[in-house]
Amino acid sequence: MSGRTIHVRVVSPITTRGFRRVEDLEALGHEGMIVSGSQIDEGPGSIECEFETAICVPDTIAKIVEAERDGADAVVIDCMADPALRPAREMVRIPVVGPSQAAMHVAAMLGHRFSVVTVMRRLRAQFENAAAIHGLSTRMASVRHVEIPVLELEDDLDATKVALVEQARLAVELDGAEAVIFGCTGLLGCAGAVREGLLAHGIDIPVIDPIPTAVNIAAALVRSGLSHSALTFPAPPQKELVGYPKLRAALPLAAE
Repeated sequence: MSGRTIHVRVVSPITTRGFRRVEDLEALGHEGMIVSGSQIDEGPGSIECEFETAICVPDTIAKIVEAERDGADAVVIDCMADPALRPAREMVRIPVVGPSQAAMHVAAMLGHRFSVVTVMRRLRAQFENAAAIHGLSTRMASVRHVEIPVLELEDDLDATKVALVEQARLAVELDGAEAVIFGCTGLLGCAGAVREGLLAHGIDIPVIDPIPTAVNIAAALVRSGLSHSALTFPAPPQKELVGYPKLRAALPLAAE
């Protein structure tokens, strides 16, 4: 692996164009690693509920298969719902990293208990369920929210950052959090401001921005020669599939 440039593809599972800027992804790269992006063509404009998570899955899987065929070494899914994470791992052999799973495990390494600060109150159950699936329920202090829809986060970015600092402060002071995770990948780039805001209150804790964290973990897996287990995520069995032409085309490759 020494001397080879690693290519991490970030797949955005929403259809709103321009929400994830190419230059922001490219800026995550460094010497020895490039970061590219792709986006689904069919699915929701943003993801703020279980329904939207479900309907983005088929095209997200197709884009992840496409990334492997394009020569990407690893994929990061650009949503804290980790949509399509498990089925995508059945379809490809390169590492596929979900930012929610990755961020929670990193937070549990860096602090005894962590809180998620997300966009909407309605997402609380999603994160509580995710923590349970990852075996981290006892490590999650709380899920807090700023009640700003995903597509409005940048309308007044300064106000968004102020709200994030306030909810993160309450997570520490009232809930016992010792690390904070952003519960939306649309908050990319806000970690520095939130950490500074917390330091102004005398609170020195990690503030985890999930996309940069997941990208670097994905690259580390590639450098370490690691990917998901074929026993845990075996290729799908070959059988009739009605509809989903993009996925039908991908299945023979995955099942070889």
